[in-house]
Amino acid sequence: MNLTPSARLLDDVIALARSAGDRILDIYESDFAVTHKDDDSPLTQADLASHQAIVAGLERLTPGLPVLSEEGADTPYAVRRGWSQYWLVDPLDGTKEFIKRNGEFTVNIALIDAGEPVLGVVYAPVLNVSYAGARGVGALRIQGTTREPIRTRGCADIPAFVVSRSHKDAALEVLLAKLPAHEAVSKGSSLKFCLVATGEADLYPRTGPTSEWDTAAGQCVAECAGAEVLTLPDLQPLRYNQKDSLLNPGFVVIGDRKAGWRERLARS
Repeated sequence: MNLTPSARLLDDVIALARSAGDRILDIYESDFAVTHKDDDSPLTQADLASHQAIVAGLERLTPGLPVLSEEGADTPYAVRRGWSQYWLVDPLDGTKEFIKRNGEFTVNIALIDAGEPVLGVVYAPVLNVSYAGARGVGALRIQGTTREPIRTRGCADIPAFVVSRSHKDAALEVLLAKLPAHEAVSKGSSLKFCLVATGEADLYPRTGPTSEWDTAAGQCVAECAGAEVLTLPDLQPLRYNQKDSLLNPGFVVIGDRKAGWRERLARS
């Protein structure tokens, strides 16, 4: 199956993300248990319930198209490298935020085509807000019954940087110290991409570890809103399914492409 992103497909995926979010909220409001994976990252019943709902929904929506989800990421690269298109899913991005009950967690669903995210939906169940984007369609925010297009902004005189709430590291502090004076805002999950996409932040630098399912949907939303997402330190477009490891390099999300951030980062 060879899919072309469209407004109809985007709406179907938005609805699916919301449905998975409803399952998450049912557990969020209960006395849920927390276990840990082999890498010591936390896992809850909500991760698994969302995973099951999304995989079943995508199989109905696009029969035969592969789905790679964080909670089912055991497909070897020898198989994955043959996928020209596939769905890349994080059923609950920001499990630490879920456990803290601060509301800053999301459902992430992205369609990857030849290594590039071409459709992405980020849904924050507690906030009841969806961010969505597709190539040729644009980017939008859905809050309740209100749908509005979103765009990045021209860089502010004192730029706003958005950084991870739960995954700061020494490398990030070194990078920030080399960049111009700025305001820093902490946020959980893929909502950081969305703050750049809506023009609420100018830059999102990430030096700590992320996996491909953490970033694909947010990257698509941000790029469809006018941002660019580049690897660090080589400043190349962030791409997917290019290697055996599913870990990303460091990266930066730039809201204003004309503000000279490439040159500043190249000197950092």
